[in-house]
Amino acid sequence: MTGILGKKLGMTQIVTEDGRLVPVTVIEAGPCCVVQVKTPEKDGYEAVKVGFIEIRKEKNVPKPLLGAFKKAGTPLFKILKEFHMTGLKVGDMIKADSFSKGDKVVVLGISKGKGFQGVMKRHKFKGGPDSHGSMFNRAPGSIGASSFPSRVWRGQRMAGHMGSDKVTMRNLTVIDVRPEQNLILVKGAVPGATNSIVEIRKA
Repeated sequence: MTGILGKKLGMTQIVTEDGRLVPVTVIEAGPCCVVQVKTPEKDGYEAVKVGFIEIRKEKNVPKPLLGAFKKAGTPLFKILKEFHMTGLKVGDMIKADSFSKGDKVVVLGISKGKGFQGVMKRHKFKGGPDSHGSMFNRAPGSIGASSFPSRVWRGQRMAGHMGSDKVTMRNLTVIDVRPEQNLILVKGAVPGATNSIVEIRKA
């Protein structure tokens, strides 16, 4: 599996060779540096830990991580993530050219946080009539029976925190790769706000 960390820059649209207008998400993918290689003999599994977004000042890095970076002899990074990849060593760089046009990828990100929301926005409830003094406009309505079960069922849809969830988009198509700019253009939308961190893996 090939994986890389990136930053979502936003959306645009491009014209394909056959004249179709395709919406794409522009992702600044890498470069990511391998800071640790995990082996079955030492760690029980095989993976690499990669870093993304370099940090300039040591005071901004927790001391345990600072020691790990110094041991590896790599720059300091803000984001660390493990990928199940083989054949890499500490110090190797993973760049956008690891992907190619037409690849199917899986993109993981944190969705936009929307705070505390009511049932109409959070669960698409219809609500009640707005006129004739009904006084039932955007309320959730009944949440359970009376005598049985004398409680609210678990999982009842109610108002609450919305967004900020880990979302996985599968089988997205890479429309274009621009290695000189570290950019990957993926067809369609990916989760997260502008400048949020996403993971890209080959499907």
